[in-house]
Amino acid sequence: MPAHFSFQSYSWSLGTTSFRMANFHRKVEEQLFLLKEFWDIPENRDASWTGDSTVQVKYYDFIYSKGFVTGDIADNFDKKAKTARQKTSGLVDIGLIDYNRRMTSVGKALLDICNSGDFSSDNEFKIPKDSYIYFKQLLKTTYRLQEDFVRPYLITGTVLNRCDDYLTDDEFTYFLPLCINRKITDNVIDYIIQYRAGEISIDEVIADVVLTRYSYPEALEFFLSSSQSDEDIMTIGMNRDGIRHDKCYVELYRQLKMVYVDKDETAVVPLYQAARKVKNKCGTLWRKLLFSAKKPKSIEDLSPNVFNDISGANQFNEVFFKYLHLHKIKANLSDYKDLNRRYLNITDSILFADGKVCFTPIFQNFFKTGAKSVFYDTYTECALLQRDCALSDINSSLVFDNSSVVSAFNEKNDVALGSIDEVYDYVENDRYKRFRELIDSKFSNAVIMDMLDKFETRQSDNEIMGVMSCEADVPTIFEYITAVAWYRISGYEGKILDYMNLSLDVNLLPRTHAGGGKSDIVYKYRDCDSYPAHDLLIECTLMEGMTQRHGEMEPVSRHLANYMIDENPNAYCTFVSNNLHASVISDFRGRKSTPYYRNNTEHVDGMKIIPLHTQELKVILEKGISYDRLYGLFEEAYVSEDVKAPPEWYNKKIKKATNYI
Repeated sequence: MPAHFSFQSYSWSLGTTSFRMANFHRKVEEQLFLLKEFWDIPENRDASWTGDSTVQVKYYDFIYSKGFVTGDIADNFDKKAKTARQKTSGLVDIGLIDYNRRMTSVGKALLDICNSGDFSSDNEFKIPKDSYIYFKQLLKTTYRLQEDFVRPYLITGTVLNRCDDYLTDDEFTYFLPLCINRKITDNVIDYIIQYRAGEISIDEVIADVVLTRYSYPEALEFFLSSSQSDEDIMTIGMNRDGIRHDKCYVELYRQLKMVYVDKDETAVVPLYQAARKVKNKCGTLWRKLLFSAKKPKSIEDLSPNVFNDISGANQFNEVFFKYLHLHKIKANLSDYKDLNRRYLNITDSILFADGKVCFTPIFQNFFKTGAKSVFYDTYTECALLQRDCALSDINSSLVFDNSSVVSAFNEKNDVALGSIDEVYDYVENDRYKRFRELIDSKFSNAVIMDMLDKFETRQSDNEIMGVMSCEADVPTIFEYITAVAWYRISGYEGKILDYMNLSLDVNLLPRTHAGGGKSDIVYKYRDCDSYPAHDLLIECTLMEGMTQRHGEMEPVSRHLANYMIDENPNAYCTFVSNNLHASVISDFRGRKSTPYYRNNTEHVDGMKIIPLHTQELKVILEKGISYDRLYGLFEEAYVSEDVKAPPEWYNKKIKKATNYI
């Protein structure tokens, strides 16, 4: 019986692949709400999660009943318990809950923000309140490897600071997670410099950093001296789930040897079939290495590769061992890339754009002040993970010194700004420039109209999510796309990023929160020849039929009335929907002459609410109708009295008028 070589971690990661979820922000927050509700149930209040699978199964059944998890695992007790642990593990990792799945002070602080619906910025970094909490938590989050520690956020900052303030997508994926101690980090940084100069490949870096350490040299030595039996081949795979999970490599090894050592040209098809049995990304990498055709049939369909120049069985075994593990390592690092990105992204401190990873400007220059001393903590464990503490409690150097940040910013950008407010203005102008570039490149009128088609049918939600590639659900995306359309209709005038009242990530794409918050778009227009100064509330919904009637009629009127009373009496509302219910049109039309009372004294005498179907929004975009003309059309429709029936009024005064303008 050959020796078994145990798997040893060679990289860090944030969270686990079992915690990978779409709408990451919202799912984290939803689970906090669910955990609070679960533990508030009287029979659960004194229960212990740790070591009690019964409680874990109860939690699974609870979140299943709430629709948080789906699928049919019936009465599989162990699988339910495991799923419950997996779904909560990511919250433990970043200190929102403890190992007993009880809320920490950090989790409670985040839950308070979600309950309030106020995600606005109250910090020097100008990031939302929840992002600031995540930023502090990621600073503290520690990954343990055997007896060593590494803090992923700090190692990211360390490498960025020493690599010209950026990493390429491949460097972030394959090099950064390998930095698990000071010596390896120094080596990896040297390799990044060589990689950028074209002097070394990804495979060569991984081979030197990983395959020369851990159990790999011993496993290779064993393999070369073994008889290469089926069990030998499975053993050197070092599969953490057991050697039987590597059975697919036995046939791959045999067929590779037939083709490249025995020179058997008839083995090409069996080799391809063996490569197909290697699952997931590892199989893809093997097929990419070996074949030039999608369905190879002969020797001509083999790609030139590392096996072509081998001389003898011993060298063949070395090359097989190397690529067996290179492909496993690359597939593993690739799997964790998305998760690492999601966790880092929730801090709103790191940009992932144009194939590069870098700090946002404020954070980049903050970490060039005395705050960079925090990077000395990179390989230490932080004891404050579960405490909601001040930034300076994490490390005394983490103090936002305005003058130091301004100086660093000026040097980096070759400007001469005089105050932190000027820096904020500079950064804000850059955000608007990036937003304009984003919507012009990604959201042309044709793209928006195609998305509006999909919103109308609700048959292609997955395609909508694919186009966006963001942490938002479809209703939130609908609001965002409507805001983008309105920005274009308004001639790109106004502070649309403020008007949206949506939570945006650092890439200026929308994200959805679990708690409350405003959902209106509030557009502010200055006085001009075409209209007086006024504010426009744009309410968006994908609700249909009676659901729309029950869910939108009262809230829309209430929002507008409150806004007119509290903010600006010269305001009106456009209600944009993929399906306008006749009762909703009737109710909004009737608000023209119906007083709305907020209480016994505060009221508005009437409200202007203009319904707008997405079909008409598409016509407006297609015809390039500007807001100057649209305002007049809406006002004319509002004051008209010649059509009494509201649905008929809409068809004649909005639908037909839009088409004939």
